[in-house]
Amino acid sequence: MPSPHDAFVRVRGAREHNLKGVDVDIPRDVVAVFTGVSGSGKSSLAFGTIYAEAQRRYFESVAPYARRLIHQVGAPKVGEITGLPPAVSLQQRRSSPTSRSSVGTVTNLSNSLRMLFSRAGTHPPGADRLDSDAFSPNTAAGACPECHGLGEVHRTTEELLVPDPSLSIREGAIAAWPGAWQGKNLRDILDTLGYDVDVPWRDLPAAQREWILFTDEQPVVTVHPVREANRIQRPYQGTYTSARRYVLKTFADSKSLALRARAERFLTGAPCPACGGSRLRPEALAVTFAGRTIAELAALPLTELAGVLDGASGTARVLTDDLAARIAPVVELGLGYLSLDRATPTLSAGELQRLRLATQLRSGLFGVVYVLDEPSAGLHPADTEALLTVLERLKGAGNSVFVVEHHLDVVRAADWLVDVGPRAGEHGGRVLYSGPVADLASVAESATARFLFGRSPAPVREVRAPRGRLKVGPVTRHNLRGVTAEFPLGVFTAVTGVSGSGKSTLIGEITQELEGVGRLVAVDQRPIGRTPRSNLATYTGLFDVVRKVFAGTRTARERGYGVGRFSFNVAGGRCETCQGEGFVSVELLFLPTSYAPCPDCGGARYNPETLEVTHRGLSIAQVLDLSVEAAAEFFAGTPAVARSLTTLLDVGLGYLRLGQPATELSGGEAQRIKLASELQRVRRAHTLYLLDEPTTGLHPADVEVLLRQLHGLVDAGHTVVVVEHDMSVVAGADWVIDLGPGGGDEGGRIVAAGTPAEVAGAAGSATAPYLARASARGR
Repeated sequence: MPSPHDAFVRVRGAREHNLKGVDVDIPRDVVAVFTGVSGSGKSSLAFGTIYAEAQRRYFESVAPYARRLIHQVGAPKVGEITGLPPAVSLQQRRSSPTSRSSVGTVTNLSNSLRMLFSRAGTHPPGADRLDSDAFSPNTAAGACPECHGLGEVHRTTEELLVPDPSLSIREGAIAAWPGAWQGKNLRDILDTLGYDVDVPWRDLPAAQREWILFTDEQPVVTVHPVREANRIQRPYQGTYTSARRYVLKTFADSKSLALRARAERFLTGAPCPACGGSRLRPEALAVTFAGRTIAELAALPLTELAGVLDGASGTARVLTDDLAARIAPVVELGLGYLSLDRATPTLSAGELQRLRLATQLRSGLFGVVYVLDEPSAGLHPADTEALLTVLERLKGAGNSVFVVEHHLDVVRAADWLVDVGPRAGEHGGRVLYSGPVADLASVAESATARFLFGRSPAPVREVRAPRGRLKVGPVTRHNLRGVTAEFPLGVFTAVTGVSGSGKSTLIGEITQELEGVGRLVAVDQRPIGRTPRSNLATYTGLFDVVRKVFAGTRTARERGYGVGRFSFNVAGGRCETCQGEGFVSVELLFLPTSYAPCPDCGGARYNPETLEVTHRGLSIAQVLDLSVEAAAEFFAGTPAVARSLTTLLDVGLGYLRLGQPATELSGGEAQRIKLASELQRVRRAHTLYLLDEPTTGLHPADVEVLLRQLHGLVDAGHTVVVVEHDMSVVAGADWVIDLGPGGGDEGGRIVAAGTPAEVAGAAGSATAPYLARASARGR
């Protein structure tokens, strides 16, 4: 039995996801990095086992009533873990983004700034001193009453509500109104009220048009519907709702994303006229510090805000020093270009994780395990050095730092390495090595060792000649001011620069309308679906073909089962107990809602009759449980299915299950699924592919696989443009556009543009030294 003061975290018999009864010992008080190809099981070990068990033990000490208020990850499948301290998880998964969440609220910096204004702000003569709540747009005491603290009001215009004034109301002139019966009802009410619904909209008097669209009155009238053959329609009481009122109410209250998105088409957002977009009451905006309001300071980049605070004196000094100390780690992690009022939904997953990491640096915790999920994601190599310093500081404060990571510089800097593999899915799930970094060199089957010790240099590519140029700009948006860029066509272009330099803003200006684009395919990292009903098979269209295969079996034909029978989204073939979800929620008094496999279908999602239909011995549920790799073998004789599966294999996703819910996929996996969906289409005309950091979350071995596909697209005559931080990818490009030199206001310029060799020698470029090093490795 290990002593209570064991210097190791000892895991025995871990079986989470694809882990095969893993035993591993990891020392405490070190920076330990977990590596392995995508899908090898490293996250299952770090997050699904070690962090999940630490959280479970903590929750057992919490009162049952309090437990129901906290999201729990469930008990992991593991024999035992000893020597495990409390753990803090910093993952890249987002919480629900809201317009009220900002950089200031995530880092708690807003609280400190509000305290500064409350205690040391200059209040107008004779005004009562405000407490800190009065400076928050998220409280009743501080929020602007006009926009309720959102800083924006939604308005609509006649042009938006009635796009085609040549139509009559009966012909659908008021496009914002709902369709079907509800729209007919509103037309019948207007008719009853005496308005002409059959003349072109533009011929109605201005006063009538104004009332129909914008009135807040809601008159109730008795409607006598026009009789239709074979239908008895009785008179009814109808309430009129103007187009503006309907659109605003739908946008504010509807739970349907589709209805809200439709309503948003008829609205324009404008800064609130009462607070000018500052979100606060006039009383709060009358208070200043160093001659500026709290809204003005919250809009400054953090580097500038720190400079303003530096000049304070007297009683304010204590508060400004605390605020400056909280800002310092955020700036150190390369996020000094952000402002406190920047909304959380506009941040990348990597930026959000580093903000949380900066907050932890100030927490003063010691003796805990920090479990981090690829903290280098979205980081320029220049910023990665600062990240390593921060990880060392967390360790120096008496903590253990466990990092799931692919970035080789972070791996090299670790004290301890746990390599999982050798491959993905069922071909992984073993710990190949656990020990000091240098000794991994002797592990022959490790994919990580191949790249870590330079045994797999990048292939030297002949630079392709462009066959034309695409001019973008001049662009003035965010921190880009009048920037014009030229993207060569028919080649592979990498856009580089530190975080916040303007890369995503620049490529966001490439649109279908620009001359020379042809067809435009933007492949981003947004989820492929927001519910477990959306999965790999449904998104790629693969499921449609698989259902046809099952509907074509002899059993299905004999029973009269059509394609719809094999969908878990509609009544008929699905299990009605769980409505095709595969699980049911269990509500327990004083305990959190928990989810359990459906007692009737056991998680299969279908009813027993549907599961009796098999194709080559497997039911539809068993097919959905196959990995892409296994399914490719199973459907080798079905060309329509095989093509989809081959493209998924080609982008390195062989380890995913066909029925894997969209909610379980990382941003990088979602992006590669979208790319695979594009690759399976027959492309003849020129296509321009835009990818934003396609190598995020990829092991160098998976990057090789992905690049083979992207370079294959260019060889087939298409154009590929990627925003990228991985210098091995940039070194293999034909053209590089480097933005900078810094982030935020210090960036937004094209520092260098040319071949990788030319940019590697550019003066004043933060990218140049790292690109030169990567290019030298490839020679």
